[in-house]
Amino acid sequence: MNKNRPVNLDISTINLPVAALVSILHRVSGVVLFAVVALLLYMLSASLESEQGFAKVATAFDSTPAKLVLWAGLAALIYHLAAGIRHLLMDMGIGESLEGGRRSAVVVLAVSAVLILLAGVWLW
Repeated sequence: MNKNRPVNLDISTINLPVAALVSILHRVSGVVLFAVVALLLYMLSASLESEQGFAKVATAFDSTPAKLVLWAGLAALIYHLAAGIRHLLMDMGIGESLEGGRRSAVVVLAVSAVLILLAGVWLW
């Protein structure tokens, strides 16, 4: 057994490469998407039950917190889609090198940031 193994495995002190951060955020965005889809399905069910339920859901979507939740859902969807395309390309052998992975990770972050900001502007 190697005695020179690292002892401190505190994730906050480890400098992760950009590709690792993109991969971790891809998983986090998937969890956020799962929660937002559950919330949206509940709201759809409530809106289809009665006219009063539809009115409640319609007024809820006019509030700022609901718009923020919707924007977070769109942000998760946009990021998850961009990172998913990156993973699919890497599965096909495109950008598998260290430099290619780094560049594609930066592209995912940049494209996602622009599209998320555009979604926020469109939402409001």
